[in-house]
Amino acid sequence: MAAPLLRGLPLLRHCLHHHHHHHHHLTLASLSLRPRSTSAESTRPDYNTATQTTTTTTIPELGPRNPLLKPTRYWDSPDYRKWKDKESEILEDIEPIISLAKEIIHSNRYMDGERLNAKDEKTVVERLLSYHPRSEDKIGCGLDSIMVDRHPQFRHSRCLFVVRTDGGWIDFSYQKCLRAYIREKYPSYAERFLKEHFKRSSS
Repeated sequence: MAAPLLRGLPLLRHCLHHHHHHHHHLTLASLSLRPRSTSAESTRPDYNTATQTTTTTTIPELGPRNPLLKPTRYWDSPDYRKWKDKESEILEDIEPIISLAKEIIHSNRYMDGERLNAKDEKTVVERLLSYHPRSEDKIGCGLDSIMVDRHPQFRHSRCLFVVRTDGGWIDFSYQKCLRAYIREKYPSYAERFLKEHFKRSSS
């Protein structure tokens, strides 16, 4: 199905959705013509065995035809549509904060060990850190600032850090924060969404 390949692009997926159906019907038509054309052309008796094997192998596949038509009903089912709408809503909701977190961590916007500016810091604290399952432990005696620096174990990658008022600092995973946010805000859809969009678990 087209959906997994187009993860994160709900609009594009929606457009391709109709194209996807036509593709199914075309394949169905061309497949079902094949056995007929071979039996029509094979007038000589020595082709009989070949024709029979063709029909027996092809017909079970096409036979009930339900497996091929199922996606159509599946796409149109109210539950599926409801899920796709909710999925788009969640993606739209979290997209800005994911973009910001990735830009902070992966671009040249901040050097290693640099403190976030006031605007970015406020967004990260409100949209991410406050949802971390252990945010109170992370903040400890008090939050001084948010910093981006090399990960303590995986030196090749960077991550976000809470800088405490006592001068101590500890890393936190923005993905863990996002997961917790989605579970809290979209409880009925969270697990399905996380399974489809957060395949790799964060450290």
